[in-house]
Amino acid sequence: MVEFLTNNFVPVMFAGLLVFLLSGFPVAFGLAATGLFFGFIGMEIGLFADTLFQALPLRVFGIMQNDTLLAIPFFTLMGIILERSGMAEDLLETVGQVFGPVRGGLAVAVVLVGALLAATTGVVAAAVISMGLISLPIMLRYGYNRTIATGTITASGTLAQAIPPSLVLIVLADQLGRSVGDMYAGGLVPGLMLVGLYLLFIAAVAIFRPSWVPPLPPEARIYNEPNGASGHRSLLVLMAVAAVAGFAWAHNHEALINPLTGREGAAPGDEVVIFSIAIASFVALGLAILNRVVRLGLLSRLAERVTFVLIPPLILIFLVLGTIFLGIATPTEGGAMGAVGALIMAASRGRLSLSLLKQAMENATKLTIFVMFILIGSTVFSFTFNAADGHVWVEHLFDKLPGGALGFLIVVNLLVFILGMFIDFFEIAFIVIPLLAPVADKMGIDLIWFGVIIAMNLQTSFLTPPFGFALFYLRSVAPREDYTDRVTKQRIPAVTTAQIYKGSIAFITLQLIMVAVIMAFPGLVVDHLGPKTKVDDAAVMEKLDQLGDNGASPWGDEAQANPDEAQDESAPNEQVEELDPIKALEEAAKKAQQ
Repeated sequence: MVEFLTNNFVPVMFAGLLVFLLSGFPVAFGLAATGLFFGFIGMEIGLFADTLFQALPLRVFGIMQNDTLLAIPFFTLMGIILERSGMAEDLLETVGQVFGPVRGGLAVAVVLVGALLAATTGVVAAAVISMGLISLPIMLRYGYNRTIATGTITASGTLAQAIPPSLVLIVLADQLGRSVGDMYAGGLVPGLMLVGLYLLFIAAVAIFRPSWVPPLPPEARIYNEPNGASGHRSLLVLMAVAAVAGFAWAHNHEALINPLTGREGAAPGDEVVIFSIAIASFVALGLAILNRVVRLGLLSRLAERVTFVLIPPLILIFLVLGTIFLGIATPTEGGAMGAVGALIMAASRGRLSLSLLKQAMENATKLTIFVMFILIGSTVFSFTFNAADGHVWVEHLFDKLPGGALGFLIVVNLLVFILGMFIDFFEIAFIVIPLLAPVADKMGIDLIWFGVIIAMNLQTSFLTPPFGFALFYLRSVAPREDYTDRVTKQRIPAVTTAQIYKGSIAFITLQLIMVAVIMAFPGLVVDHLGPKTKVDDAAVMEKLDQLGDNGASPWGDEAQANPDEAQDESAPNEQVEELDPIKALEEAAKKAQQ
């Protein structure tokens, strides 16, 4: 038995973890229990030293000191405040009025609001439940096809997985050892492309199956002018003026921003886009405020409503992302700024109360503690797993795959896709990703690209029957029995589980297409990252040899041989700096850049 455990320790440890998870034991404690249990077994059979767990407290303290994870409670607090203050209801009503008169307009509104909620709440459950409660009754009231209505809501809610500032991207960046800012920059374009793909699908349905996505009837349009006009013309003029301002900024972005940041090269495209939209939003909001204060009467009711409801969250989102992309703020600081901005927005609408603040802080605290406990449990598990050379075992599982890096990515995506139907993305990020990231790195796969692919895949798994979480969230709020609509007084049939499952299929296909596109075109991710500094090994060694030729070892051998002289505080600082090997590395890096 001892010989069997010694030769098959890692597979048996995985089996033990599976037993703990299937037993219904909380994931965080199951991970920790597996690590401790097999760690003590390994010590008993002589596989590990008796001092195996002595460094574990330092690992736990290291988790608590991780500044990156501080962004999670800030972004969560920001999202909960905006969601509980009625932002989702206002957005859905307003955007629905803008696009409602055209076929598929309500579905377009759900997709666009889903993208906005993704960039603010960042939580799938909040987005799906909010839109299910608000949009689904309206879609059913006006005759939308059941599968299109349910599929649009669940798919739009899962956009919170991939669009920055996503909690998924924060956690993946931490587990992959990469910058959260780079992960946001890499995930922005694929996330927006997926939104565009959803909109194209809805447009195709409106063209080929117009009866499935009818427009809002005239009596349902609540922001018409006294003369009966819809107010869209005024809105288009305001958008045109704002677009001109944004276009002008885009052409002068580098001339205005580079002197402030000290940057000499060209600005990244995503940074230019974000700042241009932010400036356009500021211009539109300023004109609307001026129109209302001075009572010019130039804007329609619809234009004013859209500006005051849609622009403030847009400005908040773009300011948070813009400061992160510019390097002015870290993701943690950006999250803190977003939370303060959400508080200001809720207060300005008269919706900030002590009860709301208490609920938001309580939920943000619960989510943060949940994440921290899972991370501590996964650390205990990986402590024993790595001590048994489990990472080597995982590498050997993938090194014989056909197709090299592409084969590895396909297998990993299948694995994550299946796991995503059963367990939450936090568990996947803390259990699976640390095992796969070293293998991907050794294969030369860019880890930012790898992380964005995984995030997009996790989004797909949220929709997959029979265990997709987004489907369950919508099922919890969709009508289970026939009911009488409060507006039309007509009987509306119940929404069945089969209709919800069927509605997800088309959007799962779209998301899988997007995963394949990202795998086929890595430039969609990596081209938006900052320049990478490559250090020439030969240049580093040359610099170190020069230091050695001057009679001083860069590694401090003479200081070790003469400790009394090394402790002499009267020695000039310049001499110490000349012997500093870190300076040598920095100079070599600069030389390599030149």
